[in-house]
Amino acid sequence: MKVNGIHWRPIQLADDGWRVTIIDQTKLPHHFETVDLETMDQAAHAIRAMLVRGAPLIGATAAYGVALAMRSDASDSSLDAAIDTLARTRPTAVNLFWALERMRTALHNRPPSDRAEIAYQTASEIAEEDVRICEAIGDNGLPLLKEISERKAGNRVNVLTHCNAGWLATVDWGTALSPIYKAHDAGIDVHVWVDETRPRNQGASLTAWELGAHGVPHTVIVDNAGGHLMQHGQVDICITGTDRTTRTGDVCNKIGTYLKALAAHDNGIPFHVALPGPTIDWSVRDGVSEIPIEERSGDEVGILSGRAEDGSVVSISVLPEGSPAGNPAFDVTPARLVTGLITERGRCAASEAGLQGLYPEKADG
Repeated sequence: MKVNGIHWRPIQLADDGWRVTIIDQTKLPHHFETVDLETMDQAAHAIRAMLVRGAPLIGATAAYGVALAMRSDASDSSLDAAIDTLARTRPTAVNLFWALERMRTALHNRPPSDRAEIAYQTASEIAEEDVRICEAIGDNGLPLLKEISERKAGNRVNVLTHCNAGWLATVDWGTALSPIYKAHDAGIDVHVWVDETRPRNQGASLTAWELGAHGVPHTVIVDNAGGHLMQHGQVDICITGTDRTTRTGDVCNKIGTYLKALAAHDNGIPFHVALPGPTIDWSVRDGVSEIPIEERSGDEVGILSGRAEDGSVVSISVLPEGSPAGNPAFDVTPARLVTGLITERGRCAASEAGLQGLYPEKADG
């Protein structure tokens, strides 16, 4: 995707071919800044502190983190330490562990002298694969929006999304936003209701920013407005992303997704989830009881950042002094509330049979 007419990816190699350049997403939407990662520890910090976020992008960043470690020290102990450190940065997004295991497999029993080159090549393959996957998700989700547009005789298609599942959450295109970009580029009149997504405001800060940069009509709403809009016929379809999907079709996504799915179910509005294959955790059946939910700092709830009248970016406290804040980062939407899943291999029901129909090689996994 483009920023000010220039093609950018949230992660890419610097001109020297070894440093890893990321967009610092904690500075958006007020400042567009990049950071060069030179060590594995810096990559781990970027994931932990959410300079990068979104399951596919976390996985790609972790892969490049291993490559940076191998450039510095390609020993077995360094490889094990790097994977262990990176695995502890975020507990919920399964792409992180998938990417690290792929890196371990690629580097295991390889001569230390070859490991840096192999690591960079494997990390690049993971990144390029994500781009292809996300564009395919867009192609497979586009017919849903085309059908609504045709049913409405070309009138505006209103999509509600939650959190950020656009190109900033992946290596390019995005997951939930990929069909929206495809629809917009195809000339469909599409408009996006953007949940602000408290407490970190990934919708207001990131989704709105990237939709605006691409010229897609959108409106930012508070998280609790979605149900009201659905009741009054102002939402045609909901599309979200997911950080982990069970083999039975439960989806774990940013906190608040479950409430949107309940509202959509109550109002007869289709609720679709877009996901790449690596986001499916085939070892988990019951998302509510088995997926670990990250509990983040209460400071994210009580401290907000924004642009002051003088243009400076400031942080303010919004809670009474001494009031504690809880901050579960994700929730699980049961498969029964999900109309369908959109993957790089096509669309399917949110069920074990549906997913195995698209991924038959995982049937016995």
